[in-house]
Amino acid sequence: MKNIAILGSTGSIGTQTLDIVSLHEEFHVVALAAGKNIELLEKQVRKYKPMLVSVWEEKDAKKLSENLRDLDITVEYGMEGLLKVATIKESDILVTAIVGMLGIRPTIAAMEAGKDIALANKETLVTAGHIIMPLAKEKGVSILPVDSEHSAIFQCLEKHTENPVKHIWLTASGGPFRGRTKEQLKDVTIEDALNHPNWSMGKKITVDSATMVNKGLEVMEAKWLFGVDVDRIKVLVHPQSVLHSAVEYMDGAVIGQMGTPDMHLPIQYALCYPKREALPYESLDFYTLGQMTFEKPDEDTFRGLYLAKEALKKGGNMPTVFNAANEMAVAMFLNRKIKFLEIVEIIESCMQEVGFQQCPTVEQILETQKETEGYIESRWKR
Repeated sequence: MKNIAILGSTGSIGTQTLDIVSLHEEFHVVALAAGKNIELLEKQVRKYKPMLVSVWEEKDAKKLSENLRDLDITVEYGMEGLLKVATIKESDILVTAIVGMLGIRPTIAAMEAGKDIALANKETLVTAGHIIMPLAKEKGVSILPVDSEHSAIFQCLEKHTENPVKHIWLTASGGPFRGRTKEQLKDVTIEDALNHPNWSMGKKITVDSATMVNKGLEVMEAKWLFGVDVDRIKVLVHPQSVLHSAVEYMDGAVIGQMGTPDMHLPIQYALCYPKREALPYESLDFYTLGQMTFEKPDEDTFRGLYLAKEALKKGGNMPTVFNAANEMAVAMFLNRKIKFLEIVEIIESCMQEVGFQQCPTVEQILETQKETEGYIESRWKR
């Protein structure tokens, strides 16, 4: 029996994680946390019967409690609720499918409680990798990547840990705007940005894919997960999304992981590791694949990728500035307060203006987030 807790159970990764749970009799959900989608959360609770559930707002917790009054279940809310889900004593592994920097504190709390982490919340490593990775070693817990690219790299590195890596080839679909110029991106709409050609994801990460900021965040995440310097992480635009990433070794051998663009595989691999179990989903068919193409990313048009690398090189709290600025700018874009190209303009301005700290604590990371948000509010108030 493997007991699982999930942060972000009603989102894209969370719902697909529960798909995987349904395939395995030995998996049992002990705790779920979600944001505001209490209708879906209630359905999940009734199906998977966790001991504990949490939502973000108190009013939603009260409504959910009333709806679930026929069940023996504890309902929590807010950050305290997230922390309780993350550290529930009955769980073996925490799936961090929550979006944004909200995931930092619960992830750290879970690790301190001895839980393994199935990591889908890249912002945790982006902003606090210098804290997370040493803590994982200290506590003897595993961090198992759920992102398709990082799961691919993780698989390519298996049984080759003693061999030095020359390059990590981190693939990117290019998003819905691959090949366009800045001029062509001036007036793109929210609907255009959310029309991803390959992947079905939440709104925030889909916009991040459109700006290629998401790939920048993944470069930062890869640096911490695999201990590889940023100059050895190469981004490769691969519009078919079949090669999920690859590792190049010093002798020139390149080992890659391929599959259909479906998140069920990396999620199951993290939950079943090191076993590989059958999946009732479409497999890669080489006979119908046709072709695989590769391109160098356009870091002038998609400057967010370039800025992410610069933030990683500077280190300290600069990745936090980058990430916090992007989170707020994407929210503004989705609320139709700014245009698409302004997302990256806001990120760059914040990186120039927000104060630098060399080795921030968790508290200083959260202070940097507030400072970044305050700067944006003062400059882009609509």
